[in-house]
Amino acid sequence: MNHGKYVFSQLIEFLPQRVFDRLTSKYFGNKSVKHFTCWNQLLCMIFGQLSARESLRDLIIVIEAHQSKSYHLGFGKNVTRSNLSKANENRNYKIFEEFANHLILIARDKNSNDAFEIKGNIYAFDSSTIDLCLSVFCWAHFRKTKAGIKLHTLFDINTQIPVFIHITEANVHDVNAMDVIDYEPFAYYIFDRAYVDYDRLFRITKANAYFVVRAKSNVKFKRMYSLKIDKTTGIKYDQIGKIEGFYTSKDYPEKIRKVKFFDTEKKKMLVFLTNNFELSAQDIALLYKQRWQVELFFKWIKQHLKVKTFWGTTENAVRIQINVAIATYCLVSIIAKDLKINRSTYEILQILSASLLDKISINELLMKSDYNNVNEHNTNQLVFNLF
Repeated sequence: MNHGKYVFSQLIEFLPQRVFDRLTSKYFGNKSVKHFTCWNQLLCMIFGQLSARESLRDLIIVIEAHQSKSYHLGFGKNVTRSNLSKANENRNYKIFEEFANHLILIARDKNSNDAFEIKGNIYAFDSSTIDLCLSVFCWAHFRKTKAGIKLHTLFDINTQIPVFIHITEANVHDVNAMDVIDYEPFAYYIFDRAYVDYDRLFRITKANAYFVVRAKSNVKFKRMYSLKIDKTTGIKYDQIGKIEGFYTSKDYPEKIRKVKFFDTEKKKMLVFLTNNFELSAQDIALLYKQRWQVELFFKWIKQHLKVKTFWGTTENAVRIQINVAIATYCLVSIIAKDLKINRSTYEILQILSASLLDKISINELLMKSDYNNVNEHNTNQLVFNLF
């Protein structure tokens, strides 16, 4: 029944436009706007993400070449480089941020599963730096000779969907981003050793949530007693004790668990701290292994969506583009689940990018296309070692 519609027109039917319109009204996004609305702006940006446009000029050239189709694609009457640039510069990025967050909720709900052997919500938290040109992005302070931003991401391991992305200047220390996490009771939060801050870790304990963090080499730990271990699994010891030090013991006054694990493949010793005393030491090591999935998400989104080259230079434009990229990622995930497409996100993006202006049913397009020889880079398909 969709043979008369462009593929892109079918894609945007999966977007909750009423939600977006409500957010637009909330932030007065269409105030004094006659033709090019926030909805038109969103669709132009999503089209640019799906078609992998390298620049704003590149995007406008493609849109102008298909100007007769603009109405059916949802771009509005008159899309120019000037009005899209001004829209990205002036319209409140909160509209797109909150809409991306809404799509995240939908995508997480549709992708929910309990296949992982450790039950419960499991989140990995990490950050990735995107370098920018200092002379162009002067607001993004980093170093004397370069600018940059950080994407602080809480990644849901079970659904493979980012819970949120917090954007800061690159010179903001990673641990500061822990303050924006709303910890869920009995959920697991996995951190690298850059996030060892005992005051912030104790806040997780007070929230009745669990953390697994890689310990720093200079950790001061006083053992109270040891737990039985199976040395054939690579566990060297499993100890219960307290953090020592005048200030650190005040920051984390309760008992804490310390697990030492040897990775035979990498020939590397790893030490973990956790406030969970029920899981086995092997499960603690298995939880930390899942942290690598957020790294794979960063790698995937940088390779396949436009979050490294920006179509605007202001902070507002950068935030809009990143949030539209996340919305696009969630949209593809939602479509795959709703249509029961047994393909990776990478494959779906590859097919869609070459077919956005075709008139064919999405279901038929994604079901019948044979992309078995595509070089896969999707997070679910990447092969990675334990640590």
